[in-house]
Amino acid sequence: MLEALTGTGLAASAGLNAYIPLLTMGLLARYTDAIELPAGWAWVSNGWTLTILAVLLAIEVVADKVPVVDHVNDVVQTFVRPTAGGLAFGAGSSSETVTVADPGAFFSSNQWVPIAAGVVIALCVHGVKSASRPVVNATTGGLGAPVASTAEDIGSVVMSVLAIVLPVLVLIGLGVFVCAAIWVVRRRRRRKRERIGSVETRHLFG
Repeated sequence: MLEALTGTGLAASAGLNAYIPLLTMGLLARYTDAIELPAGWAWVSNGWTLTILAVLLAIEVVADKVPVVDHVNDVVQTFVRPTAGGLAFGAGSSSETVTVADPGAFFSSNQWVPIAAGVVIALCVHGVKSASRPVVNATTGGLGAPVASTAEDIGSVVMSVLAIVLPVLVLIGLGVFVCAAIWVVRRRRRRKRERIGSVETRHLFG
């Protein structure tokens, strides 16, 4: 079960920021004993991989904090984040961490399953993030974009670390995500009703 939580936490983190969970795993595997990647995923801790991920993360961090640009970035990331989520789930769930001693017993017969699960989880989180950003920008005149983006980045870092060090707490992060998803759905419905009401009012008095 801990393997599943580790993979889920990393995939959810990728849904917020594609590069943070991979970079976190790579750095921890390279410089600490917190996680030991299996041979097939050792490339994640390669120096060149870490450098490329760091550059991509820097670009993502800047782009995601600029109104309008953040929307374009979310469209592009529709393909990147689920892919990263699949990789993060696959690598994380099959790694030996400080809390997982026998990762080989998890998804051992169907190695594609954790990757597919990670893609789905990251896509769901990405969908909520993408849907919430227009609401935040519209209600704050764009001023909320950097604040929301920073909160998402911090959440992605925290989720990634917890997924490796203390995966049980990933359940709390998933609970926060569910609450955020409910808030986004309600806000979008409310804005839709307000737009419909505005159009009806213009037709009535126009």
